[in-house]
Amino acid sequence: MWRYVLRRLLQAVPVFIGTTLLIYAMVFALPGDPIQALAGDKPVPANVLSTLRDRYNLNDPLLVQYGKYMWGLLQGNLGENYDGQKVADMLGGRWTVTAQLALTAWIFELVIGIALGVWAGLRRGRVADTLVLGGTTLLIAVPVFVLGYTAQILFGLHWKIFPTAGTDDGWPMSYLLPGMVLGSLGLSYVARLTRTSLAENLRADYVRTANAKGLSRARVVGRHALRNSLIPVVTYLGVDFGNLMGGAIVTEGIFNLPGIGQQVFQSIQLKEGPVVVGAVTVLVLIFLLVNLVVDLLYGLLDPRIRYE
Repeated sequence: MWRYVLRRLLQAVPVFIGTTLLIYAMVFALPGDPIQALAGDKPVPANVLSTLRDRYNLNDPLLVQYGKYMWGLLQGNLGENYDGQKVADMLGGRWTVTAQLALTAWIFELVIGIALGVWAGLRRGRVADTLVLGGTTLLIAVPVFVLGYTAQILFGLHWKIFPTAGTDDGWPMSYLLPGMVLGSLGLSYVARLTRTSLAENLRADYVRTANAKGLSRARVVGRHALRNSLIPVVTYLGVDFGNLMGGAIVTEGIFNLPGIGQQVFQSIQLKEGPVVVGAVTVLVLIFLLVNLVVDLLYGLLDPRIRYE
């Protein structure tokens, strides 16, 4: 097990370097001078421009800039923006907001999505199956901003079930409605994956054997069919947690949540490359960590998988 974990961690190193280098190159290839952008339309003396560009390594070749960034990252330093603020401090409080939002959406996907998938998979071809397939298709088709504003008006303003915006009510209350909106697309895929995988496994030879032995329906479904059916679902949920962390820009904007997505959007507008790169770097690390956890969960779901 530990050899497998070490091997996966070593494999993650080139992935991390390649991904962050690509992101770094794309962010700093954006048109415009970020130093000049600080002054807006006002002229900046040439000596001031030169000094600031030297301070932030903007005169260095791309690989040299990236090397200095990685050296600082190894020391726990995400850099600073062009106003001299540390990126880690700027993102510190916002990570909590985004993590709570992503966790709420992820739990919503996990619990409701798997429950709907099992319900439909056990009743394939019946009314329940049709309802789940039709409902999830509708959720996939509706854009998230339409779903977000509709939910905000109905459940927040009209029926007053959930807070409409901000984080004043804390977790989980302030995050329930935006979490459901953010997790609606993932819930649809989880439900459909679970339904399809379970329906296929219920027709497998090992399930017929278990039924022939006289095992109870609950034991056959829960211990045998569902356990194997969850492998593709766990894979999707692992990847989607990273997507939820990085893809909450629209949801955070609709519900006025001061999270990472909002900060990244503002930083792109202001051409603050160090903030964008710092936020995405942490997201890449989260992706790699979650995928490692998913790989380890395979061994628990399928006893045939061994880590040697």
